[in-house]
Amino acid sequence: MNTAVSLAYLISGVCFIMALRGLASPESARQGNLFGIFGMALAIVTTLFLVEVSSFGWIALAIAAGGGIGALVAKKIKMTALPQLVAAFHSLVGLAAVLVASAAFLNPGAYGIGQVGSIHYSSLIEMGLGVAIGAITFTGSIVAFAKLQGLVSGKPLVFKFQHQFNLALGIIIVLSVIVLVLTQEAFAYWTIVGVALLLGFLLILPIGGADMPVVISMLNSYSGWAAAATGFTLENPLLIITGALVGASGAILSYIMCKGMNRSIFNVILGGFGSEGAAAAAAAATDRPVKVGSAEDASFILKNAASVIIVPGYGMAVAQAQHALREMADILKKEGVKVRYAIHPVAGRMPGHMNVLLAEANVPYDDVLELEEINRDFGQTDVAFVIGANDVTNPAAHNDPQSPIYGMPVLDVEKAKTVLFVKRSMATGYAGVENELFFRSNTMMLFGDAKQMCESIVKALEA
Repeated sequence: MNTAVSLAYLISGVCFIMALRGLASPESARQGNLFGIFGMALAIVTTLFLVEVSSFGWIALAIAAGGGIGALVAKKIKMTALPQLVAAFHSLVGLAAVLVASAAFLNPGAYGIGQVGSIHYSSLIEMGLGVAIGAITFTGSIVAFAKLQGLVSGKPLVFKFQHQFNLALGIIIVLSVIVLVLTQEAFAYWTIVGVALLLGFLLILPIGGADMPVVISMLNSYSGWAAAATGFTLENPLLIITGALVGASGAILSYIMCKGMNRSIFNVILGGFGSEGAAAAAAAATDRPVKVGSAEDASFILKNAASVIIVPGYGMAVAQAQHALREMADILKKEGVKVRYAIHPVAGRMPGHMNVLLAEANVPYDDVLELEEINRDFGQTDVAFVIGANDVTNPAAHNDPQSPIYGMPVLDVEKAKTVLFVKRSMATGYAGVENELFFRSNTMMLFGDAKQMCESIVKALEA
């Protein structure tokens, strides 16, 4: 690889690092995206000038097809469907890793890693690990997509001895990689592929909807390591760097998400957070009295408050209520009310989901605060306006040792003088746990579609 190509790859790698740095904050996210776009464009153009590239027809066709599909998806996709889109992208990265590794195994000479039956040992190890991680990522991401899209139940799908069965599959993969390295038998390679595809399904099926933010982040990490392994197979340093960046950042983000839920990554994978039994028990207890209010009641309370903290959740995303919510906040600010937004680390269905939605509605970045920045302020707040959130505001995380979410850091909205809770019904959240906050004396339930409720409040405030 000549000096010019190495330098171009180095610049691309730096751009990807700057992209990750920019994406750490909504305020710098646009700049981060620009760095990522430039780095990827430079990487693609540089790769086309490698001496190994001899035919540009198929490459041009693939770029045109992929670019066209990407542009169409970007234009049509709704903000609420971003988690599904991310899961779908992860599945494609995993599939790409499987296809590249398989091509290298079937025709190693084209990749400079030996000949059929005499592939370099190091390449076989990279190939075995890469195809295993890629296959798990592919099928696991498909299951995550299906759960998020509602094609299959978001509840944990478990069966007897599933952990032992998954462990056995993992052992088979490890043994098959060893056999592949020692014998280079095709049977060992395709055993790795088949068992890993099955394991991907079985790893994600038992994980409930409440854990989907962590699963998305975890699959992101898997896809990165699969890409890095593919980079070793192709002897492409940029792919190794990029895969390692994605893998490491995904792993760190998974750790942050787990910390935000007071759970370990093993607990997420093996847990089954939010069982059918918990949901049924919660549904049976919803006959307790609650205080129900109207948009007019809410507007009166909000208008007479000195400070308001808004807590958005996935219900806001589903209703596309962020624009009406910002309009409501703007009116309150004109009335002299201090308005801020509180974001829980796992609000929505993927990390940063609520931040993206609020940014889309042009909510000032300075008004949006994370849990650790604002949680102490609820005790001095007149109104906590919860819109579509549930598990992340549940006091059971503090005071019910028997609750599945006990110990999970939550937003202390119950400490506000008044809690206005916008929700369609008394149904539980993803964790299948009844929210004790519904029945508190300082809570007023505002039943209905989140967007329509905000619009009604806006009309009442203007009147």
